[in-house]
Amino acid sequence: MVADSHIIMASWKNYFSQKLNVHGVSEVRQAEIHTAEPVVPEPSILEFELALENLKATNHQALIKYLQN
Repeated sequence: MVADSHIIMASWKNYFSQKLNVHGVSEVRQAEIHTAEPVVPEPSILEFELALENLKATNHQALIKYLQN
């Protein structure tokens, strides 16, 4: 997944330059990037392990409930 705005813009510039057969297109720059969602930091290893254990426990409880029916 491409996350850097300059790489994305360069990719689109290259794509349209090839499709439209345009030579000498000036570099595309973008001053700001606006996104709909806030930037969320990646979870720590501890947070990931706790979430994984919680998921395992939830799935285990669901399986027991399913087998009891």
